[in-house]
Amino acid sequence: MTTELFNDIQHDDACLQQLGQMIADFCGLYYLDNLSLLASKVSNRLSTLNMTLEAYTEFLARNPQEWNHLVELITNNETYFFREESQLNELCSVILPQFRHKSRIRIWSAACSTGEEPYSLAMTIAESGIVPLESIHIIATDINGKVLHIANRGWYHKNSLCFRRTPEEMLAKYFFPQEEGFQIKSDIKDRVEFRLSNLLQDEEMAADEPFDVIFCRNVLIYFNSGTTRRVISKFYDRLNPGGYLFLGHAETITGMNTNFETINGQATFYYRKRNADS
Repeated sequence: MTTELFNDIQHDDACLQQLGQMIADFCGLYYLDNLSLLASKVSNRLSTLNMTLEAYTEFLARNPQEWNHLVELITNNETYFFREESQLNELCSVILPQFRHKSRIRIWSAACSTGEEPYSLAMTIAESGIVPLESIHIIATDINGKVLHIANRGWYHKNSLCFRRTPEEMLAKYFFPQEEGFQIKSDIKDRVEFRLSNLLQDEEMAADEPFDVIFCRNVLIYFNSGTTRRVISKFYDRLNPGGYLFLGHAETITGMNTNFETINGQATFYYRKRNADS
């Protein structure tokens, strides 16, 4: 990408606005207040296709499969094992004991990226011993097919920053060392089912059984308020009565009148779906 071509993209405000709106409508990611960042993310793709920004927006409208390439460029996939450990501890110490009577406990890891979150959930639950690991069914979804491929493989390079908070004993217990990396063991891997899913267009998830717990952490920060309300409403509908929702520590839905009640835990806060009669 030449500097001249990048400048042309960056200064084409009308087409950048149009592309930003298309992205917001498609998946909720909100670039309309940071168009220069959007320009930097799509510039190489335009260079590869030898297209102007105007031609690319027309191409995107006519070729839905191009969204697969664009999504890989505009999504943020930074994550690591055992992130926000206080929430994992709250899940095991407070929430799981409430589900001891259930033969199957369903957890949704939304926007799971390369899989560290759902695998961390499975490992933490296994360590707790509170419920049988076999009773846990984790559905892990993401809109980015490339990161889902990595997640489903369950192999991570030994020098990856994804291990920066992983205790050595957990690495030894739940991973097989394989030359340059580590492979998740099958008893953990078998607890997680990965699916391609768009949070704004998740008809398959809507038709599925409801969940007991949903994790969607550090995603809403990329949405505007309208999209956040829309996604939170979907989470409410997907949860069993009394089910729990975990967001990132920098995210809050308090004051949105969502019918979730805020739970203040030991070192974190999260949300519970109110029963219909409460």
